[in-house]
Order: sequence, then C-alpha cells, then structure tokens
Amino acid sequence: MPVIDASSVVHAWDNYPIENFPKFWDWLDGQFSSGGILIPSVAYTEVGHVSPDCHAWLKSKSIKKVGIDNVIARNAMKIKAALGIADDNYGSGVDENDIIIISTAKTKRTSLVSNEQRQPTLPPQMKRYKIPAVCSLRSVNVTCESLAEHIRQSRQVF
Repeated sequence: MPVIDASSVVHAWDNYPIENFPKFWDWLDGQFSSGGILIPSVAYTEVGHVSPDCHAWLKSKSIKKVGIDNVIARNAMKIKAALGIADDNYGSGVDENDIIIISTAKTKRTSLVSNEQRQPTLPPQMKRYKIPAVCSLRSVNVTCESLAEHIRQSRQVF
C-alpha cells in the first residue's frame, strides 16, 4: 500500500488519458478505494491546483485520503530539521506538502510513488533536495519509485 504523490497522479492523467486507458483508471480507482494506494490529503488538494479535471475525477470516486496526524506531523518536523529548513525558509527542493507526503510514507512504513525527477548530482544544500533525494536519506529511508516502476512491480496488465 504505497503512498502516492500528486506528481504521479497528474503524470498519469496527462499521459494515460482516461478515454484511451479506461482499464488503467478502473484499476487505479480500485487501488484508491481499497487502500492499496494511499493518497495524503495534501497531495489530493495539490492535484486540484495543478489539474482540475483530474481532481474532478478523484472527487467522483470513493478515495480514502490520509490526513495529518500527530505521528506524521512529528516525522515531518524531523525531516524538515534534517534538511536544515528553519521556519518556512524552503529552498528550491521539497516544500511543506512534499515533506508531509514523505512523512506519511515513512509513518506508514511503505514506499512512495512520485514522478519527481531524480537529481543526478545532489546540491550542496540539503534544503534543495527533491523528493527522491530526501527519501534516500538514511534518517528517512523511504523507497521512492515512479508510477511506471510501481505499475511494473504490480505486474498489472491493462
């Protein structure tokens, strides 16, 4: 039951149009409904800012959203501190929602599906790390995979 980032949901919407890939979207709906894929409430909201049509599809389904509880919030604060982010002075890397999404995966002890690009060379300041780099930190230790990798691992055929 991996956690999914908004980037993967929007990537799917943009690259696997529902009219061309209805079986994929039926599968994804089933994964969301059964809890086979978890979507943090902040990722759900973020989809609405980036892709209103995709958000409308999400809203039409029985999607279980993961809210922020005390454990997720505490883990998010630890990740933020590990990155050297003070107050709300984020760099060009992850933002607050990203940290909450990563923290949700860490708290649930599962992987994170994110289509955020990997950084071939990590920046000197950790607050400029993107999601995959933050996930790979020893203190975070969350497996990060793209949507395509997740589909391959699921062995699902559409």
